[in-house]
Amino acid sequence: MLYSLGYVGYTEAKDAIIKIFLKLEEGQELEHDVIVIGAGLAGLVATCELADAGKKVLLLDQEPEASFGGQAWWSFGGLFFIDSPEQRRLGIKDSEELAWRDWMHSAGYDREEDEDKWGKKWAEKYLEFAAGKKREWLQKLGVRFFPIVGWAERGAVLPNGYGNSVPRFHITWGTGPGLVAPFAQKVRNHIASGQVDYKARHRVDQLLKENGAVTGVYGSILEPSSAGRGEDSNRNVIGEFKYLAQAVLVASGGIGGNFDLIRKNWPSRLGAPPKHMISGVPKHVDGRMLAIAEEAGSRIVNRDRMWHYTEGIKNWAPIWSRHGIRILPGPSSLWLDAEGNRFKEPNYPGFDTLSTLEAIQKTGYDYSWFILTQKIIEKEFALSGSEQNPDITGKSITQVLKRVLPGAPGPVQAFMDKGEDFIIANELDTLVEEMNRLSGNPILDPGSIRRQIAERDEIIMNPAANDTQINAIHESRKYISEKLIRVAPPHQMLDSDNGPLIAVRLHILSRKTLGGLQTDLQGRVLGLNGNPVDGLYAAGEVAGFGGGGLHGYRSLEGTFLGGCLFTGLVAGKNIAEALGSRNAHISGAVEV
Repeated sequence: MLYSLGYVGYTEAKDAIIKIFLKLEEGQELEHDVIVIGAGLAGLVATCELADAGKKVLLLDQEPEASFGGQAWWSFGGLFFIDSPEQRRLGIKDSEELAWRDWMHSAGYDREEDEDKWGKKWAEKYLEFAAGKKREWLQKLGVRFFPIVGWAERGAVLPNGYGNSVPRFHITWGTGPGLVAPFAQKVRNHIASGQVDYKARHRVDQLLKENGAVTGVYGSILEPSSAGRGEDSNRNVIGEFKYLAQAVLVASGGIGGNFDLIRKNWPSRLGAPPKHMISGVPKHVDGRMLAIAEEAGSRIVNRDRMWHYTEGIKNWAPIWSRHGIRILPGPSSLWLDAEGNRFKEPNYPGFDTLSTLEAIQKTGYDYSWFILTQKIIEKEFALSGSEQNPDITGKSITQVLKRVLPGAPGPVQAFMDKGEDFIIANELDTLVEEMNRLSGNPILDPGSIRRQIAERDEIIMNPAANDTQINAIHESRKYISEKLIRVAPPHQMLDSDNGPLIAVRLHILSRKTLGGLQTDLQGRVLGLNGNPVDGLYAAGEVAGFGGGGLHGYRSLEGTFLGGCLFTGLVAGKNIAEALGSRNAHISGAVEV
């Protein structure tokens, strides 16, 4: 396929033609080849590819330098691999064909001729990447992986149901900071050499266009800020800027920190939008560039698709506004709605995020409850985020090994001691009384909750129970890593030997945008007519992690960071290839 950036008629006198096209004064040079908007993971990966290819890059970010690396730095570092050495060592049989089947069942593409057209194509390419070059590429950069593979989004526990049929969640050794580090270091090396210009506190307000092509950016210089990584920074404008380039790449992230925009796009199929949420991402994840790109003629698709978690807890030591942490639960906790009714299949801990979100919102309340025991919390509670996993983030084998010892992990224990959403009691009646007090609404009936727990306790020790959640517990423990560090031995909650009892109030936690700017397989942003907007590319969450929505309706997890890596890599390579040719048209896209 012929590929053009819109600057048609290149000759050996390319630079002179660009000057005329952009109406530059004689003698004035284009300072940069490419402008990258956003210094998160996708932006850093693309910048590396461009600078490695000899392109002069301007990297802009509205946040202080302290937040270099963006949201990815805060992540657990989960990556989706297919048929990895880690899986094979644990006896997990996986394949690209099985992964594609799981993906299609979960994605539920139903707009294939329009909004899902390119997202599905990106999904196919991404799965090829996850089964092929992705792991080798990262390893060459020095990235290593935790030997235990997690089983996220277990789904409906049916062959044609939602979710992962096998464990595929690989944790980066070093979590988010460990994944960001090699790309951040490469970019900093390019900054030192002059190949990359990095400007923090530069907020893009407009994409500049000439004759239908994006030719640069205009924006505001924000007042310097001493805010630390992830902390809210000021929006005080102290100046303005304008830069021109041959191509602009938008890698600005999603809308997870913008509750107004989340509620505006909230789909009716998930019930009413939450009146109360907590935020799993910093406040600067505001979605501004989506509207700015749309104003420049870009098409946004799948606005109604989001990925918000249902197991959020208020951070007792918040870093950003309304800071929440997600519990990564094992399968054993009893999950009750705000009125104390047990959720039905597949709405069990760790099974189907979207289904549970819908179930919670249709109760008319914005919260729910876990009830569990000390034995369960010690084995099954993990917390998402690099700062909540100092052993893995710090790459301490000694500290990691302590996870198999009695007692809750340190960060979990800190929430038990200091978190306002945690209640601990030796007696169930006392526990329920405190749950009612915390919610400020005495609607929980201790008798009803006792009956539901007793029913569970009656069959929990039976390996052939007719309770799908209990069966899932038994099945999970057949997998060695789940048995060792993830799933507690079956036990009765009301037996005082397994106590104390614990209740956790769970909030809706904002996180990811599954829709976004529609892009083709070269990373070019598409306009309303389906044709590329000349000179404009997008990568990462702002592009729905590829094509405006490669996940469809559901994520299989480990695919957000992976989507940033893949789209940043593809866009960077294709822009570099395009700008590297002095021909009017460039044939073919770069294969990754």
